[in-house]
Amino acid sequence: MDNIYTWGDSRRFNSYAGYFERMFGGRVQKVSIDAGFTCPNRDGLLGRGGCTYCDNNSFNPSYCVPHKSVTGQIAEGVEFHARRYRRADKFLAYFQAYSNTYAPLERLKMIYSEALEYPGVIGLVIGTRPDCVDSDKLDYLSELSQKYHIVLEYGVESCYDRTLKRINRKHSFECSCRAIEETAARGIITGVHLMFGLPGETVQDMLDEVDIISALPIGSVKFHQLQLLKNTRITEEYMRSPSDFHIFDVPEYIDFMTKVIEKLRPDIVVERIAGEVPPRFLAVPAWCSLRNDQLLCLFEKNLEIKDTWQGKNFKNSYQ
Repeated sequence: MDNIYTWGDSRRFNSYAGYFERMFGGRVQKVSIDAGFTCPNRDGLLGRGGCTYCDNNSFNPSYCVPHKSVTGQIAEGVEFHARRYRRADKFLAYFQAYSNTYAPLERLKMIYSEALEYPGVIGLVIGTRPDCVDSDKLDYLSELSQKYHIVLEYGVESCYDRTLKRINRKHSFECSCRAIEETAARGIITGVHLMFGLPGETVQDMLDEVDIISALPIGSVKFHQLQLLKNTRITEEYMRSPSDFHIFDVPEYIDFMTKVIEKLRPDIVVERIAGEVPPRFLAVPAWCSLRNDQLLCLFEKNLEIKDTWQGKNFKNSYQ
């Protein structure tokens, strides 16, 4: 197949792997770190209990525990990935658990500097909330981005304030937009997380969100479907009122994500099309233990069958 896509390779969407290949000439592996951060929605500043769907243990690797040093966690992560991906020799320190800018700037400098000093680490990926950044923190990250690959990932989750209130996010979509714009204006690569299947949202609501985020100055996106985890409030809510939720099965999700990709701005890098947690965490079994790499194969096959691609139905502005 001839390369007809603006991102420069023959895949039908702007993949994360392709982005790294173009930017660094090979594989770059993220190494997760739990640096002991918390969240203003857990420690009482804004609320307690966190978002209704949240269980950080469901996606944290076993070596990520905050009593270990940042250096120690990176070393274990590098060793793990070296066994699994023999070509990986460049790494991004991924501050993943909770809100990783939720601390005084001096503490952030110490933690981030420790990570960047590790051999082979070429940058940071920092997951956080849009209400946990300020001008001083963004200015510092902008300085780092002159030398390192710095990505700030915001948990947006939904573009609708009614949904954000229902899932106990404790911030508005306007707050997300402001943080994204201020981050991108400083030349920092800006990513977002968007969750599909949240209570009260229709399929059309979710598709409309793609137009909304495409109008924002983001560089990457992680799409993930709602997964109903044990001992979370959203699972209790689902058990009481399942009709308030749109839970996708695999064929429907593949078709839905095909429509999502068609509407998405072509230059946005797609880091993932779905989330994955170990089955033991799930209160409601989903997708018969289908792994994300298997889902991705089905998705790419569907793009091929439909002869479609990222941005095919993209509109230049959101009205």
